Amino acid sequence: MKNVIEIDHLRVVRGGRTVLPDLSARIPAGQVVGLLGPSGSGKSTLIRAIVGVQVVEAGDVRVLGEAAGSPSLRRRVAYVTQSPSVYDDLTVRANVRYFADVLGADRATVESAIESVDLTSHADVLVGRLSGGQRSRVSLAAALVDDPELLVLDEPTVGLDPVLRRDLWNLFRRLAAQGRSLLVSSHVMDEASRCDRLLLLREGEVLADATLEELLGRTGADDAEGAFLALIDRAQEAA
Repeated sequence: MKNVIEIDHLRVVRGGRTVLPDLSARIPAGQVVGLLGPSGSGKSTLIRAIVGVQVVEAGDVRVLGEAAGSPSLRRRVAYVTQSPSVYDDLTVRANVRYFADVLGADRATVESAIESVDLTSHADVLVGRLSGGQRSRVSLAAALVDDPELLVLDEPTVGLDPVLRRDLWNLFRRLAAQGRSLLVSSHVMDEASRCDRLLLLREGEVLADATLEELLGRTGADDAEGAFLALIDRAQEAA
């Protein structure tokens, strides 16, 4: 299977602390891959390295066959940060149109991007008047306006209620069904069931890279959280 992201021996030091000591991983194409782990495990740092905005000390990160951060990736990779990167004093349509202009995308894609995140009925509403989940979807529409091949989403469901989280994950599944690849970080273990594959991080190291079914079979656990804890226990026993 083709990989959209290939990471080899990545080492990142921030503020004098080694966040990622020696991380290697492969992210397959056409899937929703969950990057899961507790707060402080290195998820956001890894995502920043993948999108090319993180200074790395050593290692290699390749995205869609190019070095991470290459100018040629700007229109092929979309990065959605934890906090919605949109303007509260503009409407949904004006926000998405602005990002289309910045990216040099065809304005005809604006309406389809808004439709893809189910916000057509709110297109003329000021973003500042939207709910948290709706604002997150505006950020996603802005990211989709240039039809990226890869979506990298950093904690997109943080702070949302269960219904909004469910709706966003359903949207991620639809985007994957359209042929896009998604890397979605989360510290909520029950979101593992919504992913095709899981990359579990703890203290900057990969504890597991497998499907949920494989993880449960390997650990004998009933759910992702139980599997994660079992892997931690095994790592501590082996240390």
